Formats: sequence, C-alpha cells, structure tokens
Amino acid sequence: MSRLSQSLRGLELLVLDVDGVLTDGGLSYAPDGQVWRRFDVRDGLGLKLLQQAGITLALISGGRSGAIERRAQDLGIEHCFTEVRDKQAQLGQLQQQLQVLPAATGFIGDDLNDLVVRSQVGVMAAPADACKALRRQADLVLRRRGGHGAVRELAERILKARGEWTALAAGGWRQRN
Repeated sequence: MSRLSQSLRGLELLVLDVDGVLTDGGLSYAPDGQVWRRFDVRDGLGLKLLQQAGITLALISGGRSGAIERRAQDLGIEHCFTEVRDKQAQLGQLQQQLQVLPAATGFIGDDLNDLVVRSQVGVMAAPADACKALRRQADLVLRRRGGHGAVRELAERILKARGEWTALAAGGWRQRN
C-alpha cells in the first residue's frame, strides 16, 4: 500500500473549502444582492458515504452566503464555518476541539488561502483546476474540477483506501442524499 493510500485510510477528519471545491468558484448575484452557488449532487453523495464510514466532515470558507450553511445542513455537516479570515487558526481550533491529529486530517482546497493549512494536515488534495502553487504542494491532485465531481473523486479514493468502495459499488446505497 502506498504512503498516500495509508494516509487516506487513516483520515478521521476531512475539511473542505467551498468556493472552487464544492462549487466551480463562480458566483451569481440576484438583483437583491443574494449570492447563488451551484453544488454537485454527486459530491454530496460522496460526502454522505464518508460520513457513513465514520469520517467527520467540516466546511471552512472565507465566503458568506446562506447557501453554504444550507448545503451543510442538507448534508448533515455540523462543522460549518463561513466568513473565516484565518483558515489556519480555524482548523487548529477544530482539530483541538475534536482531538484529531494533523496526520488524521485531510483538506481539499483550490487556492492560495487554502495553502496556509498545509502544515496542519496529513493529506492535502486539490481539484484539477486549483491554482498551480497549491497543486504543486498537494499530496493528491484530482482529475475532476471543483464543483464538477472533485469531491466525489476524493471520497471514492478514501473509501477505496479503507476497503469500503467495492461493496458500495456492487450493492449500491439505499439512503437519501
């Protein structure tokens, strides 16, 4: 088993940036100023599968929008932080609260403001369209783009490393996403 597979297998906490990871990074504004984001339903199912496998999920975003909190609520993600100015400090507080070591923490981000957590995680992942600086330092650069299946691809890689994907792929999943 490769070092990356071992690290993926040992994850207890997966932290996700939102814009550019769970979304394609585009923002649409309604006439009243409300921000609209588009989320990929397959990414959502991937996150539900990780929760079922016992992995704690968290969203840490610098963005502000009711859509982020709503998506977290829909997916049962209780650790949702928005308008975060210091992702490094927020992640450290969360790790301390949950008593999760850096080696058991994964993070997926797409830009320079996500790179600041590199030293606090065992696995740093990036969508295919992440900024070059982050891709260079990532342990895993995914084939899919942010908002277009990158999170699902990461979920499948984690589940495969844990030996849980084969049964899911053969038998399906019966719960609601």
